Amino acid sequence: MTGTNGSTTPGVQVCSLKVDTPQLIPSGTTYRVVRFPFGAAESTDRFEMHQVAQPDGYVVSDWSTDDRSGLIWPSKAGWGALHAMIQWEAGDYTELRDQYVRDPLGLTPTPADTTATEHRPPSPGGNYFVKTHGIFVEPGVPLALRVTHNASESRLLTLAEFKLAIFHAA
Repeated sequence: MTGTNGSTTPGVQVCSLKVDTPQLIPSGTTYRVVRFPFGAAESTDRFEMHQVAQPDGYVVSDWSTDDRSGLIWPSKAGWGALHAMIQWEAGDYTELRDQYVRDPLGLTPTPADTTATEHRPPSPGGNYFVKTHGIFVEPGVPLALRVTHNASESRLLTLAEFKLAIFHAA
């Protein structure tokens, strides 16, 4: 298969991110980008879709404080299969929310576009969710996983995974 830059590339390109460092998420209706570490701490990024030096020239200095560490920049245009795993600590929630979003930080002329937004009731104890959704993706338009909740105070997102597999779309 020939890529958009004329190079030969595999049929499916994958970026798989994981974070097990808890992230404190404020209560409220504002969605927060889930942040992920770079380099050896990530599952796989063979196609350089999640890099400290980002395609627009910005360099992330601290993944744990910079929302840009939550961005996956698709390596090619195609059909994107998005996957996420989200784990929350126990809390006094009545609703947990999550969504995928194109360009969540307004970095491109493409307006932010949310998809697969889910509002969930909590379960007793920890709350663990898995979601999958498909969308068309293109280089230059980053993707992110965002979350929020309505507990009485900030709560920990204890584990998260965010994955993109890009398939050729005819």
